[in-house]
Amino acid sequence: MLVQLILCIVVALWLLSQRYKKKEMMKVWEQLKNDYTALPLIGHAYMFFGSQEERMKTFQRLGKESTERGGLLALWQGSRLYVMISEPVMAEYVLKTCLEKDDILKCSRFLVGNGSVFAPVSIWRPRRKILAPTFSPKNLTHFVDIFSKQSSYMVKYLGKAAKTGNFSIWKYINTYSMDSICETTLGVKVNAQGNSEQPFLRAFEIICRLDSSRFCQPWLHNDTVYKMMPQYQQHKDSKDFLCNFIDQVIKSKRHSLEEQKDSTEADQNAHRNGLKSFLELLIESSGGNKGYTDLELQEETLVLVLAGTDTSAVGVAFTSVMLSRHQDVQEKVYEELKEVFGDSDRPIVADDLPKLKYLEAVIKETMRLYPPVPLIVRKVDKDVTLPTGLTLVKNCGIVINIWAVHRNPLYWGDDADIFRPERFIDTPIKHPAAFMAFSHGPRACIGYQYATMSMKTATANLLRHFRLRPAEPTDPTYTHEKNKPLRVKFDVMMKDMDNFTVQLEPRCKLIL
Repeated sequence: MLVQLILCIVVALWLLSQRYKKKEMMKVWEQLKNDYTALPLIGHAYMFFGSQEERMKTFQRLGKESTERGGLLALWQGSRLYVMISEPVMAEYVLKTCLEKDDILKCSRFLVGNGSVFAPVSIWRPRRKILAPTFSPKNLTHFVDIFSKQSSYMVKYLGKAAKTGNFSIWKYINTYSMDSICETTLGVKVNAQGNSEQPFLRAFEIICRLDSSRFCQPWLHNDTVYKMMPQYQQHKDSKDFLCNFIDQVIKSKRHSLEEQKDSTEADQNAHRNGLKSFLELLIESSGGNKGYTDLELQEETLVLVLAGTDTSAVGVAFTSVMLSRHQDVQEKVYEELKEVFGDSDRPIVADDLPKLKYLEAVIKETMRLYPPVPLIVRKVDKDVTLPTGLTLVKNCGIVINIWAVHRNPLYWGDDADIFRPERFIDTPIKHPAAFMAFSHGPRACIGYQYATMSMKTATANLLRHFRLRPAEPTDPTYTHEKNKPLRVKFDVMMKDMDNFTVQLEPRCKLIL
């Protein structure tokens, strides 16, 4: 009887707290409400049902409407109010003020645990201080040799697909990115490009697919419920494989670093001046054996592998498709490459990358129109008053619609939907937060320079050897228009519905 009474009291208090929270959120809703019907229990969640493409279309439509309303739009997800922002000034203010990741992202921590990308602020802040020095320009410069080598392998494998008609370039770019990130982060060669069934790659792909599926199905966010689902075991098995693989690498690196302490001074100097993986740098910068635990190292390296592989791969893949559609832009990039490399087939080195300014503008313009991560979700952990005067109350959720921010005509002009790389050369960006392909504010992507260097190297090597052509339409009624928007879907990263299909023509005989 006593237990039942206590349970009733607990439930009653919880219901009262939820009612109070919703009452406070209703004050915000009254100022931002719209004509979309909010259903009992689920609110506006029904709007995001359907396929991945339909879900992305919904985010695009809502982002456009948010811009038309001055940059703000509110929606209910169950009993929680989410405010969508598509205006850079407000987005910047929120991203600098509200640092906690939203609860909806908790399910994404299934693999990376407290890895800094999803960690609470109390864990993220001290880890960021240790991570930051490992991304120094000196360290990143060393990695260009790996990008160059791995992208040369990519060119070799692409040579077999050239002049064969339509094909998906995705697997070639994705495996290049995987090989590069594993060698730079872990100091391990997984050879994903040479083996599409490589166990590490397969486990990674399964994790990404199941993470995406779970994220878009709110009823699977609860761990207890998810563990009863048939896909849970496959998810767990893939996670265990990745964690065990990385754990073995961590133990091996620790052992190697310990052995170096007992080596001669000359050997120590040689290692100090040589190439070190992010993992080795992280072990040293955190304090060696007195620093990060194996679990903390595992979490951070998993974040680097997960975020680094997909972001770079999606960026290069979208860039390839856009260049195939815009032959004039592709020719300008090729002329720039000729100025830097001439007729030489020498490897790309770090000093080459700053010279490829137009190529960088092309990559940025592609990521403006097709940001790999189209949304940022944060939690309001204390009342926040926006520059407009609107107060977002504690417990609200915030969605920064990057897709809409990047197409806001007030900041990008009337041609905001048009692919024009020159906009990143001719005029300065009107606001720092108008372009946030790598997020913005204190929790922005720490590896944006790494990703940019990887993408420039891969794209440069690709265009030095091949001419990209648009895919031949399979629908006879289809008319090719270079400025026609690509069909995209909402995945862990935003992806092309046509799986990045292009055609390739060799520029010269490949000697590899």
